[in-house]
Amino acid sequence: MVNKVIKTEEEYNTALVRLEEIFDAKVGTPEGDELELLSLLIDNYEKVQYSIDLPDPIEAIKFRMEQLNYKPKDLAKILGFRSRVTEVLSKKRKLSLDMIRRVNRDLHIPTAVLVQDY
Repeated sequence: MVNKVIKTEEEYNTALVRLEEIFDAKVGTPEGDELELLSLLIDNYEKVQYSIDLPDPIEAIKFRMEQLNYKPKDLAKILGFRSRVTEVLSKKRKLSLDMIRRVNRDLHIPTAVLVQDY
């Protein structure tokens, strides 16, 4: 039974092999407990070693606009003025809290992405 934090790639690979071996273990059994603990240890290692950074807020807006086939005039309906859209997309103007709320609501971009510095 593995009962320590996974710190190396070798330990991680060994844990994955063991996880596969006991994957169908029943809850409440020693192997079931090992499966649960091993899953948590693997998840922790992956979060630390393979974390994915959030995208740049403006790049996320541009990407979403592309997905929706939006033009700057469409974004102006959300942000207010076309000149404001130009300033935001060129990173000359920061997103205000009100803009963040509207972009989140209308474009469904998570606020965690939008509130980052850029």
